[in-house]
Amino acid sequence: MPVFKSRIQPRSAEFQANREHMEAGVAQVREIEKRVLETAEAKIPRYRKRGYISPRERLNLLLDPGAPFLELYSLAGYMQGNDTDGSAAGGTCIAGIGYVKGTRCAIYVDDYLTKGGSISRYGAEKRMNMQMIALKKKMPFIVLAQSAGGDLREAGDMFGASGKFFANQARLSAAGIPQITVVHGSATAGGAYQPGLSDYIVMIRRQSTVYLAGPPLLKAATGEIATDEEIGGAELHCQVSGVSDYMAENDADGIRLARQIMEKIQWNKNLPALSQKDYAAPVYPPEEMIGIVPVDPKEPYDCREIMARIADGSDILDFKADYDAGTVCAFMEVHGQACGVLGNNAPITSDGAAKAAQFMQLCEQSDTPLVFLHNTTGFLVGTEAESRGIIKHGSKMIQAVTNTTVPKIAFIVGGSYGAGNYAMCGRGMDPDFVFAWPRSVVSIMGPAQAGSVLRQVAHARMEKMGQVDENFLDQIEADTRKALEERSHALANTARLWDDGLIDPRDTRSILGFVLDICHEAKIRRVKPNTFGIARM
Repeated sequence: MPVFKSRIQPRSAEFQANREHMEAGVAQVREIEKRVLETAEAKIPRYRKRGYISPRERLNLLLDPGAPFLELYSLAGYMQGNDTDGSAAGGTCIAGIGYVKGTRCAIYVDDYLTKGGSISRYGAEKRMNMQMIALKKKMPFIVLAQSAGGDLREAGDMFGASGKFFANQARLSAAGIPQITVVHGSATAGGAYQPGLSDYIVMIRRQSTVYLAGPPLLKAATGEIATDEEIGGAELHCQVSGVSDYMAENDADGIRLARQIMEKIQWNKNLPALSQKDYAAPVYPPEEMIGIVPVDPKEPYDCREIMARIADGSDILDFKADYDAGTVCAFMEVHGQACGVLGNNAPITSDGAAKAAQFMQLCEQSDTPLVFLHNTTGFLVGTEAESRGIIKHGSKMIQAVTNTTVPKIAFIVGGSYGAGNYAMCGRGMDPDFVFAWPRSVVSIMGPAQAGSVLRQVAHARMEKMGQVDENFLDQIEADTRKALEERSHALANTARLWDDGLIDPRDTRSILGFVLDICHEAKIRRVKPNTFGIARM
């Protein structure tokens, strides 16, 4: 068994400095999440008087006690658009993958305590990403709905694409993926179609309302005067219109019904029995992941140190270990599941790209999922690299990562620059899941290089005009560097949903095992698709 021999010294000053740096990044993420939660929870008392349960409490009631829940996109929209103070981080909803009555489900819960649950651009993208996860991974989709609808301050920029959310719902139903919505508050205008397009709807007596036009608009448009209950209450839609399927007495009862529906569907009844494999824990504890990545991004380290703390028994089989050691390819198991892993110890060369492309094709042949550990400055450049065909070999690697059909899971552990991000299965290459560590960077190039490039371009232009202003060039270089730094760090990237969430490095192994299970289950699950989805009769 080729157990990797680690060179990490957990008691060394270097390790402790790396640990403190990474832990500070983790703490920053947790502090932002905590502030959003505390701001929201301060509003709970006023809503509790009206019978509402808080969003987090609703989620806890829905989930099976003690079962794992993987929260996704917790910082979506952070300091973007109209979120000028970070209070809307998370896109006004809580989303993730968890178990309901023993069934793994995709879930989102509107956070009505944050900006009324109004949906911004990134909040909408987060919700649609959850729809696509449910579709691709064949998981029931459960929504606990109570939203003020689209954020009108961003509506002009969002509306053209907003129909995609409802189109996704139609596709989910047609694909045979059940959707359950509990309407906890008001669903108005376009928002009324979210429950309307669900396969199962639960409404709450004297609390839920669903209508295309509320009382003020109805009066303005037609002169008709009616109450919320008369045009959209639970009793109307359960007893008269048939829009709703179940009527609950309160928040908790609505969630109870959602769980009962999930139980009666018996979603796992046709799922082949999943064999439980025995596996060994890593020889080196995953807790040591926190101190592996150096504080200085220019300082090299061996990516196999990370692999050894992910792999069962720290058992890693290097592929072509003596051929271009800068691109590392290896076979290993995680929670008993075979996978091929790619990592970076140096820029990607022509040989490294060819090696990686061959490795990915071998994993495709053996139906082995791929795992990517990003820490790359990109492809090697220069006269020699160009003469060796870096473009054609890099293209092979990009073709391989794009066209392999096995599950692809990426972790951005360090820097991920330029086309190296594409070759290592960044967001644009449509990985099944992509997570990032808190000190990671994703950018077209390094900020210093970008500033230097624009300086040189501007300098050449000025020379042609016969007038070079060094102060102006200094300003261009400084401004470019600052702008790219602000847009390429981990918080900025996760806010724009360039990953599925920032994670504590120590959780990498457990998260990888969890999502590998999801991908395997999706592959073997049979669904019953239909042509148009379930029509509400």
